[in-house]
Amino acid sequence: MGGTMTAEPVSTSGDSPDAAPRWPVPPRQGYTVDDLFNLPGLPPHTELIDGNLVFVSPQRKFHSLAMYLLERGLRRTVPENLRVRREMAVVLSRSTVPEPDLCVVRAEADGNGRQTRYEAADLVLAVEVVSPDSQERDRDTKPHKYARAGIPHFWRVEMTGDGERPVVYVYELDPTTMVYAVTGIHHDRLKLDVPFTVDIDLTEIDHL
Repeated sequence: MGGTMTAEPVSTSGDSPDAAPRWPVPPRQGYTVDDLFNLPGLPPHTELIDGNLVFVSPQRKFHSLAMYLLERGLRRTVPENLRVRREMAVVLSRSTVPEPDLCVVRAEADGNGRQTRYEAADLVLAVEVVSPDSQERDRDTKPHKYARAGIPHFWRVEMTGDGERPVVYVYELDPTTMVYAVTGIHHDRLKLDVPFTVDIDLTEIDHL
């Protein structure tokens, strides 16, 4: 995901065509959930982290392929009471609304085609595919916030240093401390029993 920025430039009547754009001043307490869904002109997939708007940067091919591979694998075995969704806003608090690359939500929380967001309590799993410009958020900021919001499972997906295959770091929430504990690091095959049966051949990315 991209860097932290404000919203679209504000046009002011009387400005000359060559005048520098005037950016809106964020509220003193930062932007809120309502701002995120009501500010005009925000780029698609804008996130809200601690009251700051975060815009999406262009992604590497790896990011797209890893998302597709994991989404396809999750859909093969997801039980009927759960749904797999990609790039949907998740409300963690009044000032934080990230957009996981993938998430698994409870079926009862899945509305009609006009739905724009889920609540943290709706999620069973959040998945982030790490990009060069989102490393700090995907490795630290977001996992911490997902855990504090009570999302039971989290996967962090990285590209291997010597190739282009994904490595999946699997975490499970300790409900006493509300902190994630790593339960496995998966290189060629992602085989799990929780949050449901998962068996994904990660080497298939070579043929996508």
